[in-house]
Amino acid sequence: LNAIVSAGSSPQKHVWRAKIILMSDAGLGTVAIMEATGKSKTCVWRWQERFMTEGVDGLLRDKSRPPGTAPLELDLVDRVVALTQEPPTQEATHWTVRAMAKAVGIAASSVVKIWHEHGLAPHRWRSFKLSNDKAFAEKLHDVVGLYVSPPAHAIVLSVDEKSQIQALDRTQPG
Repeated sequence: LNAIVSAGSSPQKHVWRAKIILMSDAGLGTVAIMEATGKSKTCVWRWQERFMTEGVDGLLRDKSRPPGTAPLELDLVDRVVALTQEPPTQEATHWTVRAMAKAVGIAASSVVKIWHEHGLAPHRWRSFKLSNDKAFAEKLHDVVGLYVSPPAHAIVLSVDEKSQIQALDRTQPG
């Protein structure tokens, strides 16, 4: 234990653990060891007990701990992904994190994690509205045909109607 304490390359956690045992061997009480090492009473007791049961090897090895939270089951993740791709059951345009968490019975942070891993963002959706014009297909064919194979010596100009063009004309004329 003295070699561990005096070695400059010893990890600090090994050094203070060894100091606890050396101070205990010198007859110091728990309060004095706590003041000298800056550790709590339960910490001092834990390493004293570990040394009594496992010796020096017990001081140099950290016990493995179980993970904090178990990973989500695969069928639950698949259910969240499938539900996200369907319209929500409540009256809404898209799934929210809280609504999905409530529907499936998991934490909102888990829903965020699943959506992020699968590249899902239900609040960002794009749609294309088709015209109700009866001749829409013919007009579309004519316009796309100009871009795909324009007539010889022709210039194709495109004009797009903007809903706010009048407002722009007032604030930024010409």
